[in-house]
Amino acid sequence: MPDWVIWTLVALALAVGEIFTLSFFLAPVAIAAVLAGAIALAGGGVELQLAVFVLGSLASLLFIRPIVRGHLRMPPQIRTGTAALVGSSAVVLERVDGHGGSIRLAGEVWTARAYDETQSHEPGARVTVLEIQGATALVADH
Repeated sequence: MPDWVIWTLVALALAVGEIFTLSFFLAPVAIAAVLAGAIALAGGGVELQLAVFVLGSLASLLFIRPIVRGHLRMPPQIRTGTAALVGSSAVVLERVDGHGGSIRLAGEVWTARAYDETQSHEPGARVTVLEIQGATALVADH
């Protein structure tokens, strides 16, 4: 079996492992395996392939992984989409309880439910968005 095929299989195994762990540890090593496979395909010797794999693994773990992990732990100030709405203040438009209601959130009307199903919030009350589930905001007292 050619060396490039072996490196491709190693890269695929590492990529599948990354899918199951989601730690972004195996993906950088998989990238290094792809680089080593490219060296093998170009006719490089086994020593060069191993050197590229080791150096590529170290480089990607030291440089790429911290950048990606930093993006995974994004501070609230730079979140986007519905994640940016969590923690926001909203105004109740229609009574909100454990079964439903509506709020004005970020200039838009949203369906809402009380986070604590035993509580209710009357129109005009200010509430805090604790969670977004689909198109429904789960809210609690401000």
